[in-house]
Amino acid sequence: MKKLIKALFATTLFTAIPFTATKAQAMSVSPQNWWVGMQNEALQVMLHEPNIAKQQWQLIPYNGIKLISISKTDNPNYAFLNLKITPQAKPGDLVFTSPTGERFEYPLHTRNSAKRKGFNSQDTLYLINPDRFVNGDSSNDTAAGMLEAADPKSKGGRHGGDLQGVINALPYLNDLGVTQLWLTPALENNMPSYSYHGYAITDFYNIDPRMGSNELYQELSNKAQQQGIGLVMDFVLNHFGSEHVWMNDKPTSDWINFNGEFANGKHATSHARQTIQDPHASQFDKRQFSDGWFVETMPDLNQRQPLLATYLIQNTIWWIEYANLSGIRVDTYSYSDKAFLANWTKAIMSEYPAFNIVVEEWTTNPAIASYWQAGKNNSDGYTSSLPSVMDFSLQEALIQALNEDESWNTGWVKVYQSLANDFLYPNPNNLLVFADNHDMSRVYTELKQNLNKTKMAMTMLLTTRGIAQMYYGTEVLLDNTGSNDHGDIRIDFPGGFAGQTVNAFTGKGLTNAQRDMHQTLRTLLNFRKQSPALGYGKLTHFSPHQGIYSYARIADEQIVLVFLNKNKQAKNWSLEYMQEVLKLHTTATNLFTKQQINLTDAITLAPMSATVLVIE
Repeated sequence: MKKLIKALFATTLFTAIPFTATKAQAMSVSPQNWWVGMQNEALQVMLHEPNIAKQQWQLIPYNGIKLISISKTDNPNYAFLNLKITPQAKPGDLVFTSPTGERFEYPLHTRNSAKRKGFNSQDTLYLINPDRFVNGDSSNDTAAGMLEAADPKSKGGRHGGDLQGVINALPYLNDLGVTQLWLTPALENNMPSYSYHGYAITDFYNIDPRMGSNELYQELSNKAQQQGIGLVMDFVLNHFGSEHVWMNDKPTSDWINFNGEFANGKHATSHARQTIQDPHASQFDKRQFSDGWFVETMPDLNQRQPLLATYLIQNTIWWIEYANLSGIRVDTYSYSDKAFLANWTKAIMSEYPAFNIVVEEWTTNPAIASYWQAGKNNSDGYTSSLPSVMDFSLQEALIQALNEDESWNTGWVKVYQSLANDFLYPNPNNLLVFADNHDMSRVYTELKQNLNKTKMAMTMLLTTRGIAQMYYGTEVLLDNTGSNDHGDIRIDFPGGFAGQTVNAFTGKGLTNAQRDMHQTLRTLLNFRKQSPALGYGKLTHFSPHQGIYSYARIADEQIVLVFLNKNKQAKNWSLEYMQEVLKLHTTATNLFTKQQINLTDAITLAPMSATVLVIE
């Protein structure tokens, strides 16, 4: 929520609004503006001010706009204006007045584009914890009015990274080959401790001042697009931070699940996500999962409350328009009410048909994960408009495959079996594939600090089907060996903070292994950006044999062959079994060495390596 006076004078997008009553300046308005030309003509505007419900607001006549009704709740400090914005409406300022002389103006802008294109299988998302990436503006490390000050020596403290730091790093990211940025939430998290992660939101319409501002977030989006990079925003629909004004002044009595009480853990979530699909599950178990709180500092939102449901839908659309987003990632997706999620995805995708949304459903069971994807014919009749989910099954299989010895049921066969389950998904090419993220140990750590295994893992993820995601610092082998603390996983990026002796941006102080990893990923990422085979080609894979997993990505314009050799010795490898994908092609180019390879002879696969051959 953002105070109207702050919104009106703080951004170049908005027109300054002349208030005629001092009292109105304390009123909070959410959302603080809207757009004409939207697919959904309805708009709900939340007003928050002591005893605001007593006011009888009227809209001064405005062509194409109607004030349909005013919703009031059991809390007199809130009122909800229900508007209809018809196609005839033009940009301008709506004027609302009350019989007591209060007045405020509400800006309407021209929307960006309903035809915006979301991220897709040609993209690579680069995941950043902004507090741990680059400190681009040390003046905002500690901000007035924020409960937690900077404490860069503490694992769980704020280290000072910010949006300006991400802006400063854009040329590096473009050179690396990144096409999308996924930042963990940068919205206000005014919590007394452990606020750096961003998932305890205390203001859904305001960037945290220690990160920057709304205007700087918009600038990041614009400058990233100039570098050919899209911006994906991390949304939290399930919960919020306990320091939010809603905890002490709920808009409705049922705004927060379990009556706003954690009850010493009695109302904590069970994390039993399978209850949503389980045909035998009790209503008690379902409620304990969906309505239960993550922790006491993250109260659970009741999306069955219609006013709240509309608030969350509009908040999402507001950020898409304001920041010109290319996508959304949703945290703890299945923990929210599933009927709401169906409505939320439908509302977003109806407004932006070519958009993309990927969600976290942390399960390695593809039967559960696939339940949420659009086009799934679920036995319970549940219909979703969700384009993408994260592929936790493949992530787990890949790590296990590289750490295990080869046998009939261990090693590469686990990757093969995970991908064989793609028949469960309506659109497996739109799954997000990844080796690690901000909530799990880094891939280099999981693979026992083995450079060759890490290169194989990342090569596989950047060449298989789906949308690729890479965690910041993977390119320089960031490592949390010896600790599973999230503060060690979300380590400061080398070169992003004063006093560091290693700088990934310039290469200063990097080891040979780090340089090798960086060059490998730079080659793969930049090839992926322009490769039709990797972008949308068909995947054909072959059963693992003798410690080698091989597959082809096939498009009309290009074929890419991938061989992942786990053996500690080189292999002379006949391609006779691959004739169905090779067809009449006899030569290919090695992506990494640029050598021409004769495909009619056995090829040499180096030990513990990934080989990528390109047939144009």
